[in-house]
Amino acid sequence: MADDPATPPPAYSRVLLKISGEALMGSEGYGIRPAILGHVAGEIHDAAKRGVQIAVVVGGGNIFRGLSESARGMDRASADYVGMLATVMNAVSLQDALEKAGMVTRVLSAIEMSQLAEPYIRRRAIRHLEKGRVVIFAAGTGNPFFTTDTAAALRAMEIGAEVLLKGTKVRGVYDKDPNKFDDARLYDHVTFTDALKQDLKVMDATAFALCRDNGLPILVFDMNKPGNIGRAVAGDRNVGTLIVESDEKARFAEV
Repeated sequence: MADDPATPPPAYSRVLLKISGEALMGSEGYGIRPAILGHVAGEIHDAAKRGVQIAVVVGGGNIFRGLSESARGMDRASADYVGMLATVMNAVSLQDALEKAGMVTRVLSAIEMSQLAEPYIRRRAIRHLEKGRVVIFAAGTGNPFFTTDTAAALRAMEIGAEVLLKGTKVRGVYDKDPNKFDDARLYDHVTFTDALKQDLKVMDATAFALCRDNGLPILVFDMNKPGNIGRAVAGDRNVGTLIVESDEKARFAEV
């Protein structure tokens, strides 16, 4: 894809890609599906080779979900810490896949574990990106009661990302659940205000508020469709749903 002359040039110089843990397990129901991991690594590799600085936040829901476990009686803080460890497992697995694809990577963890990852330091993360390395942020924010969506929004702003790319298993943001309603309508773009009014569940409320209050656009797209990560980086308006401050700003990524 990187050498395809028909592929539009990147619309962004630095992005943060949020990958849910569930997206890595495919139809297996648990764990990591190697084929999906390889697909994601290849897409990131292609986008990075085009000069885009890429940081990644990966969830842990394919291994452990803190919120659901706490609902079963486990202490919420303890459950969230276990969930953070699950994100580290996914981050190290993604690092291995990326390095097999030829990329130089760094895993930065919000929880110190020197044998697996570097500690998260904002300036260090930015320096790695400037050197062309793919940076994978693990262990969420390092604090319980915050999701990896919130970690993605926070890290994106800390490193100065121009957009938060949220890779999912659906095409974008719909007016209602497309898995339950055949007439669900896909949005091309929507403002933060309208998303709140319609309760569209783009991401958790804390993460959404961080992006809205700091003017960080969000692009929600199907990560599993071949080429979509590259198209998202290129600002292709036919990929997913763009969430922005105003309708006027929705035009900034047009190609």
